[in-house]
Amino acid sequence: MTRIHALRNLGLAAACLLGLAVPAVPAQPSTADAEPSQPTVGDEAKDFELENLAGKSVKLSESTKNGPVVLVVLRGYPGYQCPLCTQQVAQFVTRAQEFRDKRATVLLVYPGPATGLKLHADEFVNGKSLPENFQLLLDPDFKFTKSYHLRWDVARETAYPATFVIDMDRKVRLAKVSKSHGDRAQVADVLKALPARE
Repeated sequence: MTRIHALRNLGLAAACLLGLAVPAVPAQPSTADAEPSQPTVGDEAKDFELENLAGKSVKLSESTKNGPVVLVVLRGYPGYQCPLCTQQVAQFVTRAQEFRDKRATVLLVYPGPATGLKLHADEFVNGKSLPENFQLLLDPDFKFTKSYHLRWDVARETAYPATFVIDMDRKVRLAKVSKSHGDRAQVADVLKALPARE
């Protein structure tokens, strides 16, 4: 019996010695190794500058001087005009006055390969009239999409559909990124996230 206890104690001692060789707290990955993240609530939205269909440059930091910005990232042209993007934009347009009442500008980003992008964007709004507080912006070769870590980089895809509400201090008040074609931000939730007009 004593011999069994001695062997058991020896095993425990060996386990303890082995345990001492293992750090008590797992090593954390370095910041350099961390996966880049998409903007989330409370972040400062990274500034960007894109051209609209008329070739005029639109900069986020300039847009937020006039009021909050609703930033809607569409799928662009993944080989066809996305019906869910068309439906989403129509829902926003029907409530354009409510966005205007909150002094909000709605920026719609249309990403895709630079070749033919403007032609496809023109097709997307063909026969539609965007309200004056809405702008369709071109994102050739996904420069903006990549900088916001929204690139859906697989065949027949372009960008993850996303919606952000950005206040005048460029702080993100709402962030909704979909990892599918659907599950988009609802207009009512976007309007609710906009700051009250002073």
